[in-house]
Amino acid sequence: MGSKRRTRRSGFTLIEVLLVAGILALLAAFAIPQLFGQAEKARQDLARAAVGRNGPIGKALEAYKWDMGRYPEDDEGLGALYKAPRGEDAERWKGPYMQNPTTLEELKDPWGKAFLYKCPGQVNEDSYDLWSCGPDGKDDGGKERSDDIKNWVEQ
Repeated sequence: MGSKRRTRRSGFTLIEVLLVAGILALLAAFAIPQLFGQAEKARQDLARAAVGRNGPIGKALEAYKWDMGRYPEDDEGLGALYKAPRGEDAERWKGPYMQNPTTLEELKDPWGKAFLYKCPGQVNEDSYDLWSCGPDGKDDGGKERSDDIKNWVEQ
């Protein structure tokens, strides 16, 4: 007697595929917003580190002051960390004070906007104010609900 063999196809049914796709979509709906939130927090942390006294710009400004006897003035701005001054100050300048002096990339915040600098500072009157406009890219001018990231603490 001959026995009939049943051949069974291997693979997934449409229902199984749809079920897996639905589960993946559900996981993505929860995970993706969390990832974007972490990325924004990381940008804010990078900006805080950059404007802090121990950050790369703060250290460069201190080195500049050590050599020149002062911080760069407003009209010189942060570009003074890269460009040698002319005249009598040229001999004391030992820069560039930051790496990668051919570009100003280091002087941009994580959102691609230039860091803002004022010397003497309005808040730090004996030194300088350094800040980023933050995620919205607008200088909030010290407003209470500002997203600006500053090198001073609001009182």
